[in-house]
Amino acid sequence: MATPLLFLLFMLCISHSSQMLLLPLTHSLSITQFNSTHHLLKSTSTRSLARFHRYRHRQISLPLSPGSDYTLSFNLGPHHHPQLITLYMDTGSDLVWFPCAPFECILCEGKPIPNPKFKPHNLTLSQSDAVSCQSRACSAAHNHVSNSDLCAMARCRLDNIEMHDCSSATCPPFYYAYADGSLVAKLYRNTLSISSLLLRNFTFGCAHTTLAEPTGVAGFGRGVLSFPAQLSILNPRLGGRVNPPSPLILGRYDSTKGDEDVEFVYTSMLPNPKHPYFYCVGLAGISVGDKKLPAPEMLKKVDYKGNGGVVVDSGTTFTMLPASLYNSVVTEFNARVGRVHVRASEIENKTGLGPCYYLDRVSEVPTVTFHFVGNDSGVVLPRRNYFYEFLDGSDEVRRKRKVGCMMLMNGGDDTELVDGPGATLGNYQQQGFEVVYDLEKQRVGFAKRQCALLWDNLNHGKK
Repeated sequence: MATPLLFLLFMLCISHSSQMLLLPLTHSLSITQFNSTHHLLKSTSTRSLARFHRYRHRQISLPLSPGSDYTLSFNLGPHHHPQLITLYMDTGSDLVWFPCAPFECILCEGKPIPNPKFKPHNLTLSQSDAVSCQSRACSAAHNHVSNSDLCAMARCRLDNIEMHDCSSATCPPFYYAYADGSLVAKLYRNTLSISSLLLRNFTFGCAHTTLAEPTGVAGFGRGVLSFPAQLSILNPRLGGRVNPPSPLILGRYDSTKGDEDVEFVYTSMLPNPKHPYFYCVGLAGISVGDKKLPAPEMLKKVDYKGNGGVVVDSGTTFTMLPASLYNSVVTEFNARVGRVHVRASEIENKTGLGPCYYLDRVSEVPTVTFHFVGNDSGVVLPRRNYFYEFLDGSDEVRRKRKVGCMMLMNGGDDTELVDGPGATLGNYQQQGFEVVYDLEKQRVGFAKRQCALLWDNLNHGKK
């Protein structure tokens, strides 16, 4: 019985019936939800461990001169009553906004507008369309003000703020300035349609008061609220396209159909008498480059008390290893990478990850391979699945330096294992893989996949 499931860039396949149910599954964790890369990594590493045991100032831009402006039109609102919105296109700002009725524009006499019949838009926006003060969009609009400050500005009760329970509070109005004008607006979300694209939860500013800005602007800058950032169509760092979801597949399907090169690495599921809901497998070892490091015996099997083995877990971000194996991996990894790159100890303290290095020169990073019990070939991880690289600008001279951190974590002393799994295989290490949970044959399989293409192929097959 096989049932498939794909999360972000990996898929869990668990077959259970002759029917196939295809559902979208999306991952919403992003760095823009956090104050910094350090904050993101520290928060995520802390959460993984617990589960296992800004702009300087608002961007200033000068819209193109009258007569040479480019405008952009799209429909906004529900499909049964959309409104046509026409805005100036501006690559120097990062916000999409337009006037909303009732509207007052100060010093707008003589300002050109793209449509002589223009009227402030009177969209039907409800409280449910307003953006939460907890959202990354609210933080970005307020120049990365902390969630607690935003909730206070939204007049949240202190006890709700302290308990992180201000989800009902909406993002306060924000101020946005250009070189020759400014505005106060509030953030909303609604459905956008342009060409053949339909995008729900598109975020925009609705302004009732502006200074010398009568029309509205579609910001095409690099901020998270810009038009291309939300559509992910212009910035190559965002994928260069609107990303389709990864598929969650429940039922039988031919996982290799149309893709002759797919090769699965299978390993048997280990029954767990204490935790029968776990998907446990045995780990024989981990290779760093050509050096294979054997796993402790407790990771190869589950004992009669339910202890040991490795849980394949989509709810934990980073893979957690017992201290003995983790330290062996780090020692071997550092022996290869540390010869070339300087250790970034302060980054390790800020992120909770390690080892980290300053990547001031180009060099190879050794491959990391997971060897599961019963399969000698192993699962070779893509580099991005175990070595995260980012620019850090926190050193004393404020010079941005490229940093790389290993994304496996220390789960604690092996001798402290009292009850539960010996390790977890986190979802970060599973990205880019189709992960099949085959209940009929009691096995778990891994195969590298382009999951967006798999989603497209599956949907085309349904038509």
